[in-house]
Amino acid sequence: MGMTKVSLKIKNPESKAFAQGDFLVDSGAVYTVIPSALVKKLKLKPSFLREFILADGKKVRRDVGSVIIGFGSEEISSPAVLGEKNDSALLGAITLEAFGLALDPFQRKLYQAKMML
Repeated sequence: MGMTKVSLKIKNPESKAFAQGDFLVDSGAVYTVIPSALVKKLKLKPSFLREFILADGKKVRRDVGSVIIGFGSEEISSPAVLGEKNDSALLGAITLEAFGLALDPFQRKLYQAKMML
């Protein structure tokens, strides 16, 4: 099974501190997950706590906060899971949709989606 990775620029909306990282595109994940090392480096703050169900059925609780995410020449504000130790860097559906992107799982590429109002 192939995987699609992209390079994203993550910014703290309060301080404008930023870092770059590689993220696995996971259109089945609702939120983007920021790895714990970037959360600490950027001093990201949580807004709320949410419970999630993992692929294996396990329930976990994670903080969610606001970040600015850059992809290509665009930047958007997006909610993101503030990852804990061993959490993978993921680009989730909310952020994908905010950028107007969709995943082609056969070509393993992102493409501009047709946007509906």
